[in-house]
Amino acid sequence: MNNSEQEQKTIASSTSFALVSKVKDYFQLIKFTLSFMVVFSTVVSFLIAPNEQFYVREKLISVLLLFVAGMLVTGSANAINQILEKTSDGLMMRTAKRPVASGRMTVNEAGIFAFITGAAGVFMMWKFFNTESAMVSLFSLFLYGFIYTPLKKVNSISVLVGAIPGALPCLIGWVAAYGNEPIGWTGAWVLFGIQFLWQFPHFWAIAWLAHKDYTTAGFKLLPADKGPTKFTAMQSIIYSALMIPMGFVPYYTGIAGLTSLFILLVCNLWMVYVSVLLFIRMDAKSARRVMFSSYFYLMIVLLALFANRAIQ
Repeated sequence: MNNSEQEQKTIASSTSFALVSKVKDYFQLIKFTLSFMVVFSTVVSFLIAPNEQFYVREKLISVLLLFVAGMLVTGSANAINQILEKTSDGLMMRTAKRPVASGRMTVNEAGIFAFITGAAGVFMMWKFFNTESAMVSLFSLFLYGFIYTPLKKVNSISVLVGAIPGALPCLIGWVAAYGNEPIGWTGAWVLFGIQFLWQFPHFWAIAWLAHKDYTTAGFKLLPADKGPTKFTAMQSIIYSALMIPMGFVPYYTGIAGLTSLFILLVCNLWMVYVSVLLFIRMDAKSARRVMFSSYFYLMIVLLALFANRAIQ
C-alpha cells in the first residue's frame, strides 16, 4: 500500500469515527432512553384510545408517525434542558460528559437542533393527527424546557411543575386519536392523572440517590431542604397511596376491565410498600428499589390497559 492509499484510508477512518461520535452526541443530547420512555407512554395511550376510525394498516403507520413526532418533540425539550443547564451539568459526575456540558457541541449547534426537531415534531402532530395534539405537544415542550428547567434551582415546587409535562405524553397520545371530540378528553385525563401521581415517588427516588450531585449543581428537588429525610420518604408514601384510588378510575370510566383493575391495584400497593420500606430503612438501597419499581410500574400499568383494549 503506497502513501497515498494509506493517507486516504486514514482520512476515511477518521471521518467514520467523527460521524459515529457525532451521532452518539446527538443521542446523548436528546437523552434517547428517557425520550423513548416518554414516547412509549404516548404511543400506548394512542393505542388504548377506543377510536375505530383507523384500519390496521393505517394505525400501524400512525403509530410510526406518532413515535417519530414524539421523539422529535421530546428530543427538542431535552436539548433545551442541556443548553440551559450546561454549567450545572459540568459540575455533576453523571452529566459532565454530555455533549454541551463537555464542550463537544456548541450551544448554537444544540440550539439549532432543538429548534428544528421541535418545530418538525409539532408540525407532524398537526399534519398527521390534529391541531389539539400539536398544541398540547408545543405546550409540553415549552413548559419542560423554559419553565421546569430553570425552576429546578429556585424551589422544589419544580417537581410539581415538571410532573405536568411529564404526564402530558399520555394526554397527547389519546388526543391524537380523538382530536376535539369531547369523549376523547375523558380517557386522556385519566391517563394523565395516573402518570402525574406516579412521577413523585419516581423522581424523588432519583433525587434521593443523586442528592450530592444535585446539591453541587444547585438543584432543589427534594421536598425537604435538608436532603433525604423522613419527610421526603413520607411524601413518597402519600403520593403512592393517592395512586390507589386513582387506579380505580380507569375501571369506572370504562378504560379498564376487572383484570386490569386488579393489576393496577397490585402495582399501586407495591409502590406504597416500597415507599414504606424507604421510610423505615432510609437508605440508598431502598430508594433504588422505589426507583426501579416505578419504572416497571408505568410499563406494566400501561400495557395492562392496552391489553384490556386489545381483547375487547
